[in-house]
Amino acid sequence: MTNIHEYQLNLRQSHLTQDDGGHNQWQEIVTPRVVPAAKLAIIICDMWDKHWSRGASERVEVMAPRMNQVLSAARAKGVQIIHAPSDTMDFYVDAPARQRILAAPAVTPPPPLEHDTPSLPIDASDEGSDTGELQTYKAWSRQHAALEIDQNKDAISDKGQEVYSFLQQRAIEQVLIMGVHTNMCVLNRSFAIKQMVKWGVEIALVRDLTDTMYNPARSPYVSHDEGTRLVVEYIEKFWCPSLLSTDLL
Repeated sequence: MTNIHEYQLNLRQSHLTQDDGGHNQWQEIVTPRVVPAAKLAIIICDMWDKHWSRGASERVEVMAPRMNQVLSAARAKGVQIIHAPSDTMDFYVDAPARQRILAAPAVTPPPPLEHDTPSLPIDASDEGSDTGELQTYKAWSRQHAALEIDQNKDAISDKGQEVYSFLQQRAIEQVLIMGVHTNMCVLNRSFAIKQMVKWGVEIALVRDLTDTMYNPARSPYVSHDEGTRLVVEYIEKFWCPSLLSTDLL
C-alpha cells in the first residue's frame, strides 16, 4: 500500500505467446495497478454459514477468520465491501446494508461483450465434494458469522443488476472478488466474474481467499489444493487477473 488512501494491486494474468523458436507458451505477467481505496470494492461470494459438503464447510471455517481480517483492514481504509451470500436475502431483509444497495438508482448495464468460455481444467460433474456427499441441498441460511458486516458502510446483495448499479453509483474503478467456489459461483453468479467481465467491469480474483468444489477422485486426479490452483490459473488465462490478499494488508 503506497499510502493510507491507495493500494498497489499486483494483478497476475497469463497470456498465450511464442518463444524465440516460435513455440506457443503461456507467459505469466504481473501488472501493478494503483487504485484509490475509495474506488475499490470487494465482493464476498457465497461464504455461507454451512454447506451441503462437509469438506467445503471445513475449508470455509478455516478461511473465514483470515478473510474477515482482510475485509476489516480494507474497510478501515475506505474500501466498499459487498456481501453476496446467495439465496439468503430473506435473512437480511431489514438490514441497513441490504437497504443501502436497494436504494442505489438503477443503472442499465451495457450489452454483454462476446467472450469465449473454454472448458474448465477439472471435472466437477459429481458436484465436487471430496467428503462423499452425493446429494446437494440448501444447507445455508446466512453468511458465515465470522465475517463481520458493518451496517453503516457495507452492502448486501445476491443480484448482479443491484451490484452493478451500486458500483456505478459509487464510481468504483476496480472490483475484487473472494469466496467460494472458484469453478462454480465465483465464475457464474450474476454478480461474479463472467458477468462482470462481459459488462466491462474491471474485476480480479483474490486467489488465496477462495476454494474449489473438486473431488480428487475425478479428472485430472490431483490434490484438492492442486485442483483449486488449476482453476485459478484457468481464470488468469481466460477471464481476469488475480492477486494475493497481502496486497490489501
